[in-house]
Amino acid sequence: GCALIMAGVDINGPSLFQIYPHGSTDRLPFACMGSGSLAAMAVMESRFKDDLTIEEGKALVADAIRAGIFNDLGSGGNVDVCVVTRDTYNHTRAYDAPNPRIYRALKPIQFPPGTTTVLKEDIRKLITVTSEDVVMTQA
Repeated sequence: GCALIMAGVDINGPSLFQIYPHGSTDRLPFACMGSGSLAAMAVMESRFKDDLTIEEGKALVADAIRAGIFNDLGSGGNVDVCVVTRDTYNHTRAYDAPNPRIYRALKPIQFPPGTTTVLKEDIRKLITVTSEDVVMTQA
């Protein structure tokens, strides 16, 4: 599934939605998703207020993302910030790079065939769908 945070402005004003992989949604004043979301949410919950300026909001979001980056190995190393207003959308890539990759492999690592032993191979055709009837087949 895909987890998504969606922002927009309509006749009712600005909105922020959190859309979960199983399909439910929440309309929230702020949202965090992903593997670093617990650390990011701690920053958001402790410092969010309703009357933030755009610059204060960007700084808060960047701090929350940094918390996720530094407290979760799967959260990457760049901070991107999006600002959505009634008239504009501004996506700033690499707003900050607090954890840059220092080492890069010069070339891809090549593993020779047979490096990993295959213990068992089992390929099955599970179902065949024809028109609207489901027909079970044997493997």
